[in-house]
Amino acid sequence: MEIEKQKAIIEAMLFAAGKAIELREIAEILDISEQDAEKIINEMKEQYNTTQRGIEIIKTENAYMFGTKKEYYDYIYPLFDNRSKPSLSNAALETLSIIAYNPKITRAEIEQIRGVSSDASIYKLLEYNLIEEAGRIEAPGRPTTYKVTGEFFKLFGIESLEDLPELPRYKLDENEQIVIDDIEMQEAPNPQNGENE
Repeated sequence: MEIEKQKAIIEAMLFAAGKAIELREIAEILDISEQDAEKIINEMKEQYNTTQRGIEIIKTENAYMFGTKKEYYDYIYPLFDNRSKPSLSNAALETLSIIAYNPKITRAEIEQIRGVSSDASIYKLLEYNLIEEAGRIEAPGRPTTYKVTGEFFKLFGIESLEDLPELPRYKLDENEQIVIDDIEMQEAPNPQNGENE
């Protein structure tokens, strides 16, 4: 099969799916290796980036999806009903951060870190498709574990968990309290100084 037809098939798949498709699945459907599929997708990504197109191919971990280019947000925004935008509370953002940095974490472990119930936050994150069930662990009651979704990667503009900022290092005193003076903060990149400015 010629490469241009393979590109057209991948384009049709990404458009029809409306969500991230794993590289493995794309390769299986085209009956080619994952390496060849990735090479074709990278060529497509380059074509979308170098031509005047309104969409781009976004990589989320080992999957790909279509997304609109950020510079066209002002033109897309009026098309959508903006009466009620979903928003995340500080508790939900805290829970999301814990799950992102601790893939396959249980509800009990999240609550142990936070010190409070996280039922409402987990429910809200599941509703917004930012997290999903990652399976169950071999423990009494076989508790469910959670991980972030492709929607999380798309929303925060990262490709994998390795792109998350490094957590600050800290020390605990004799009362098991964080010693603020010993936190080593790494300077976070300013999103306003990025290449897409």
